[in-house]
Amino acid sequence: MVISSPAKRRTTQDTLASMLSDSKSRSCLYTLFIIACLFCGAYFISSTVIAKEYKDRLIRLEASKAMQNRDSMHCKDDCRPSGSEHLPKGIIVETSNLEMQPLWGPIENYKNTTPAMNLLALAVGIKQKEIVNRLVQKFPSKDFVVMLFHYDGVVDDWKNFTWSERAIHVSAMNQTKWWFAKRFLHPDIVAEYSYIFLWDEDLGVENFDPNKYLSVVQGEGLEISQPALDPVKSTIHQPITARRKKSKVHRRMYKSKGSGRCDDHSTAPPCVGWVEMMAPVFSRMAWRCVWHMIQNDLIHAWGLDMLLGYCAQGDRTQKVGVVDAEYIIHLGLPTLGVGEKNQASHEPHAVDGRLEVRKRSYEEMQVFRARWKNAIKEDQCWVDPFNNQ
Repeated sequence: MVISSPAKRRTTQDTLASMLSDSKSRSCLYTLFIIACLFCGAYFISSTVIAKEYKDRLIRLEASKAMQNRDSMHCKDDCRPSGSEHLPKGIIVETSNLEMQPLWGPIENYKNTTPAMNLLALAVGIKQKEIVNRLVQKFPSKDFVVMLFHYDGVVDDWKNFTWSERAIHVSAMNQTKWWFAKRFLHPDIVAEYSYIFLWDEDLGVENFDPNKYLSVVQGEGLEISQPALDPVKSTIHQPITARRKKSKVHRRMYKSKGSGRCDDHSTAPPCVGWVEMMAPVFSRMAWRCVWHMIQNDLIHAWGLDMLLGYCAQGDRTQKVGVVDAEYIIHLGLPTLGVGEKNQASHEPHAVDGRLEVRKRSYEEMQVFRARWKNAIKEDQCWVDPFNNQ
């Protein structure tokens, strides 16, 4: 019989305890390892799923951005009037007209029912009332809208004419037709009118038919024109405006003596491509250009006539002309500045300001010419279409 000592028993117990402890440690480590593997596997799987979802979402986002960019470019290409960007396109009305509308009754679709019309705009004073009456009556109401620019402030005294009720009346003291035109004949306002007649009041129209005139203008392809002047009864400032018998239209004049000679080789105003400012007629597109050339502060428009050819929508030697078939009489009556009361000194008697008007007109011409030259220098992108002429 073997009897172990207490020390040996303790050693054995310690060994068993150590073995048991090592076994638990390994089991714990194994468990931790399994858990770590499971966690890593789950993380890997979830990361793969998340990455795929992120990738799909990124693709969708990029596609959406591409579509938005495409739509944005489309909208940018679809130009809208300045100031209307925040409105739906269908509600935007870009242009207007001078048509009067009724206060009551059914709403008509004028866009589809109103025929293409033209505009007659006149600067008038009450002293030329009868001349203007005869002039306006020559223009059929079904083809022309009439607009009167009252430079003397008198409006009510025109009411006795039957056509006055349908005319548009605008009044401002001592202003020219170019001042009125710049402010009230914006191209977007008169966009529906095929031709704009911007005439003075002192014109005799006994030998003039507006519709026959426009028939000639359209047949000849004139964008800027005027009726010829009766050479016997008219005040003529430039020979090119005088009527030529047995001629329908002429586009140039001939001058063999003195300075500024004109012949078949001339390509610039006033030999060719020129009309006088008393009775010009503009096509819709020509007027859109001319309106932009009119200066706000240069109300007499002297000097403008020499540059109208730039608005002729092409070759000014062909698209600017004087119509001989339908001609008028330029009476040459003094209007602005005549018999005006001296407001500064409050003198009761009338004074003649015609000399001051002429002086201002000449000064404006010098200013306009200087502005044109400066504009050419400053605009590096502009190319003169008539530079070689």
